[in-house]
Amino acid sequence: MEGTRSPVVVEFDGWLTRLVGGEGSDLHVKVGSSPLIRMPDGLLRLSRDPLTPPETLAIAEHVVPADRRARLEESGEVDFAYSLPDVGRFRANVFKQRGSVSMVLRKLRFGGPSFEEIGMPDAVRTLAEEHRGLILVTGPTGAGKTTTIAAMIEHINRTKPVHIVTIEDPIEVLHKDDLAEINQREVGNDTKDFLSALRAALRQDPDVIVIGEMRDTETVRAAIQAADTGHLVLSTLHTVDATETVNRVIDFFPPHQQQQIRYALAGTLRGIICQRLLPTIDGSRAPALEILVNTGRVAERIVDPEKTNEIKDVIAEGGYYGMSTFDQGLLELVQRGRVTVEAAMKAVSSPHDFTLALQQAGLEAPAISV
Repeated sequence: MEGTRSPVVVEFDGWLTRLVGGEGSDLHVKVGSSPLIRMPDGLLRLSRDPLTPPETLAIAEHVVPADRRARLEESGEVDFAYSLPDVGRFRANVFKQRGSVSMVLRKLRFGGPSFEEIGMPDAVRTLAEEHRGLILVTGPTGAGKTTTIAAMIEHINRTKPVHIVTIEDPIEVLHKDDLAEINQREVGNDTKDFLSALRAALRQDPDVIVIGEMRDTETVRAAIQAADTGHLVLSTLHTVDATETVNRVIDFFPPHQQQQIRYALAGTLRGIICQRLLPTIDGSRAPALEILVNTGRVAERIVDPEKTNEIKDVIAEGGYYGMSTFDQGLLELVQRGRVTVEAAMKAVSSPHDFTLALQQAGLEAPAISV
């Protein structure tokens, strides 16, 4: 009951309620600082005295599940999901810093967004409508990978009578069955690890398998095998562009297995969606995308290690198939008035080439340094 909880825990629930009710995404709690909420334009400090070590400890003791406390003590950090009745569900990371406890909680949503809501092009919808194969969504932490995967699940859920199994750590978006049946498994609560859950999923009659992140060689191998045996497999990697993504998948394996993996990847890969989030003119954020669709030209360059670095050129020339490089995507965002030239310049892969593209499009561009 609320009366038996410490005052700071009651306050904490109020901060989460405010987070859910506004445009914020994350709540930061740290000793010596007032709570902070991540807004589209930066961190907003709440009106509250700086937190003390006993206060953050009380919050941690309230939110960290009993079976995760030993992990926090041993490793210094722990991930889990936290639910506040009638308010929402949150992804939490509690960690130690300078001898005290800090934490960041991200609000989770129920149901994925539509592609229109998050500004995804038709090429992403087309990839989501594949019946089998491997689709990878990549980018740095905070680039919106989870949101894109959730939108793809939501699209499949609304349009296909299939069985979707997700393996996540933790679950970040809760999906309700529509045309599809969706079983969501959380590592640490419902299953031991990604690999165990992935192996079990193949015995659960899935049509679509979602792997929150491919972290090790055996999980990558199992994902490729699942894609090769008629399943649609969606997963994420922390890579910056499509070429690096191909190389990263291959580098999971020892040299004597890499050529075999190249052939397997060339045969199973359907597409790669690489993301970066940019601040928009209206104060929100928009994804800049590099999209690879696995055509014959792409597959040839996956198989041949001496041609893999040509993948970017194939993407640049692949507009007919829905492909685009980051810089092409950024130029479109500028042309549509979504982002400023200055914001785009901070995210481009080749500032010189992007400046030339701006000039060719008749847009004001910064001076080219010689």
